[in-house]
Amino acid sequence: MLTYSIRRLLIAIPTLLFISLVIFLILEMAPGDPLADQPLTVPPEVREKMRAALGLDQPAWVRYLLWLKQFFWTEPLHLVDSLLGTGFADPAGRIVSWQFRAPAMDIIWQRLPQTLQVVGLAYLVGVIIAVPIGIISAYRQYSWFDNIGTFVSMVGFSVPTFFTGVVLIIVFAVNLHWFPSIYDTTLKVTDWESFLKQARQMVMPVTVLALFNASQISRFMRASMLDNLQQDYVRTARAKGMGEKVVVLRHVLRNSLIPVVTVIALGIPTIFGGAIITEQVFKVNGLGQLLITAIYANDLPMVQTLTFIFAALTVLFNLIADVLYGVLDPRIRYD
Repeated sequence: MLTYSIRRLLIAIPTLLFISLVIFLILEMAPGDPLADQPLTVPPEVREKMRAALGLDQPAWVRYLLWLKQFFWTEPLHLVDSLLGTGFADPAGRIVSWQFRAPAMDIIWQRLPQTLQVVGLAYLVGVIIAVPIGIISAYRQYSWFDNIGTFVSMVGFSVPTFFTGVVLIIVFAVNLHWFPSIYDTTLKVTDWESFLKQARQMVMPVTVLALFNASQISRFMRASMLDNLQQDYVRTARAKGMGEKVVVLRHVLRNSLIPVVTVIALGIPTIFGGAIITEQVFKVNGLGQLLITAIYANDLPMVQTLTFIFAALTVLFNLIADVLYGVLDPRIRYD
């Protein structure tokens, strides 16, 4: 397995380089000018100096190589320097956001906790809810529990999150006044009272995202369980006198988790990408909202950095899912 993992990591290097090139070229061909919002009274020579300061006077291939150098060399050195205080990082060579006039990774690190608190917790809650629902729905197929679970899953997956979010705001924030409608990103948890405020403002966005994630994962879990419950090895295990609990939880569930692990693992990068629509509805100042504002402001360095981070996380968790296949199914070999 170690050899397989190393080989996959080596293959991931040209994959990520190709992805970075595609991202850079797409954003390079996108219309818009980062200096379009400047007043018309700005002299042409001053405008040219501003373009040179942003690096726009360089050819596209030079800017691409500089971006790769900043992302893979300068930013990691700065991270090591921040953690260890070694003093060999070069802050001047970092990727700078045109919109915030600050290093892009610093802005991302500032927004990341908000995204992980809301989107990460919602994804975790969704997985914890979805797996038992899928198992019970498959084992008790066509029962009242299965019918209710199917109905709730279809509604949760079909109704868009912006609609669900607005409905929760109208019912629980406007009419009942149970929860705040706007997420306060400046709130710091220092005592029990602030913790309760933080928990109250997280209830609605976490509920919206958890319902959406649980609806999708529970359907995969149910379908995979139904497929394995009809296999010959299940009938053989029951004929040998194994208990129903052992058959379902040890044999059927383990094999059924293989496709579900893929769905869960490939969904984890979306946590770091943020929930763009839900963050807009509840005013969560996370990475999803950061990406939207960067697109509106034509902030190419920030958009390139965020998009490439999402792509790299997708490649990484795809590898993790492939490795977990061998843990769940002993028949899978990586030789």
